[in-house]
Amino acid sequence: MALPVLRRHRAPRQRDASGVSTTTYDRSPWAEISELHDRMGKLMSELVGQTFGEGFPAGVGWRPAADVEETADDYLVELELPGVKRDDVIVEFGGAELTVRGQVKERERVGFLRSRTRQVGRFEYRVNLAAEVDEDNVTASLVDGVLTVRVPKTERARQRKIPINSG
Repeated sequence: MALPVLRRHRAPRQRDASGVSTTTYDRSPWAEISELHDRMGKLMSELVGQTFGEGFPAGVGWRPAADVEETADDYLVELELPGVKRDDVIVEFGGAELTVRGQVKERERVGFLRSRTRQVGRFEYRVNLAAEVDEDNVTASLVDGVLTVRVPKTERARQRKIPINSG
């Protein structure tokens, strides 16, 4: 009886200018951790099967690529959501946690799908924001496939310049 074997991709070996053999990695460890996080999320969503409001299950699908930027006045969260309509996204904020979830709907196809690399289905993104924020003035906009959520900080949480006295 044959047993399955896990094959690991080996990084290609190259030689530097001095002739020493080096290994080059084409993926960062963070990309692998993110991929593992996505896979574990899919597994958990299949096992748990709970639902949040508006019909989106908990721990769902995939996690979109995102940037979180902190300025002196606010947080700016940008998520890549190509092909997503405004009505297919839910943005919620509470308890210092921003949650964005929704669904990328698959379009009808006429022919046979030979390859797929684009994400479809349900997605969810969560991020905790450390500083005190003004929950009443959080804004979100979806332009050209990028969802931008601006979360302003409270006056108390904003960084202030302190004058230095001499003498």
